[in-house]
Amino acid sequence: MSAGERSLRDCLGQFASGVTVVTTRQGEEGGAHGATVSSFTSVSLRPPLIMVSLDRRSRLSTLLAGRPFGVNVLAADQSDLALSFAGRGDLARDTVEWQGGGPAPRLAGTVAHFSCAPWASYDGGDHLLFVGEVLSFDAPGGEPLVVHGGAFRALRNTAALGSGRR
Repeated sequence: MSAGERSLRDCLGQFASGVTVVTTRQGEEGGAHGATVSSFTSVSLRPPLIMVSLDRRSRLSTLLAGRPFGVNVLAADQSDLALSFAGRGDLARDTVEWQGGGPAPRLAGTVAHFSCAPWASYDGGDHLLFVGEVLSFDAPGGEPLVVHGGAFRALRNTAALGSGRR
């Protein structure tokens, strides 16, 4: 990575983001595969569309083409899952807890989950942009895992800060 690319990445890292694990199945009856992704966004409510951006060199980007996928919004206490699915943790994959069935694998204990059918994919330079139509979703709630400046962070309740403004 060049110095300019590193500087741009550091600057982009100043935007706080939620942390997700995007999942799909490997083949028709294959096992679950997923990767940690922080570039996730809503696209449309009518029709209900979301988008994830994946490094085109990643295994997930080749598996996701034309397949259903899930977006699992991680809870604050799931940083071990985030690191594991980013290939940097020591959590054994066979200890990962999955929840129920559906077209794409779903992680247990997340604050939200979206089950998607493939809608479109686009060239995004060194990334591929996958748009999915939301087939179902669930938001059990809780504190989300957040990343800022390359580190996991805790949210802070700032409601009291707004009470003194005029």
